[in-house]
Amino acid sequence: MELLKYEFIRHALYASVLISVACGVIGTYVVIKRITFISGGISHASLGGIGLGYLLGVNPIVTAIPFSLLSAVCIGIINRRLKVAEDTAIGILWTVGISLGIIFIDLSPGYAPDLMSYLFGNILTVPTGELVVMLVLDLIIISTVGIFHREFLAISFDEEYSSAIGISTERLYFLLLCLIALSVVVLIKAVGVIMVIALLTIPAAISKRFTYNIGKLFLLSTLTGVCCTVAGLWVSYMLDLASGATIVLVLGTVFLTVSLVKN
Repeated sequence: MELLKYEFIRHALYASVLISVACGVIGTYVVIKRITFISGGISHASLGGIGLGYLLGVNPIVTAIPFSLLSAVCIGIINRRLKVAEDTAIGILWTVGISLGIIFIDLSPGYAPDLMSYLFGNILTVPTGELVVMLVLDLIIISTVGIFHREFLAISFDEEYSSAIGISTERLYFLLLCLIALSVVVLIKAVGVIMVIALLTIPAAISKRFTYNIGKLFLLSTLTGVCCTVAGLWVSYMLDLASGATIVLVLGTVFLTVSLVKN
């Protein structure tokens, strides 16, 4: 409890809750629809937006939002409209986004001192402004899922049947990709571009071992994310380890333990 007197610790705890909400809601759809690597492609492509922020001299998180959304839409267009295989579309955007990020950072004047926190995460350095951005993005995600929850479930379990009964599956697919993009932005500061995919999938994968009820899965995934993120934060602080990597290792350990016990 003594740690709570430090403002950066309180900010880290607030961030843990906010990122866990995004993990619990969107991560559930990612796991059910089996589009884990799409989320990975979007997260790595968002490096282009971070690099653009350095080049323009603005907060990289702000520029990462439209860049991530554009990457999500491009993956959908390449896959659905150009009839290119999904893994190929992911590979194209993954590498192009990273390449653009490197070019933008190389062109930006001076040195990028906190670049590593965007690549590998540092939840202990989340400022108040980014907490506000996380909160707004979480509210957008929750509101959109609340409106289209039944449709998202339909396309997650059986997209062909959903299309047959008149659901606009393509538009919903694009909307889901955009929500994944917003979730990626929420998670970047906590675990970095490299490891976003872990937080989007592991909490939902752990929770799926206990329930198939979607409402309970949302809640359990969120609670799992909060507990594991706070535990990883505490371990990283006490042992002076990288916070993002420690959080992911805690999540991986919990998943392995739960899987062994359930089996």
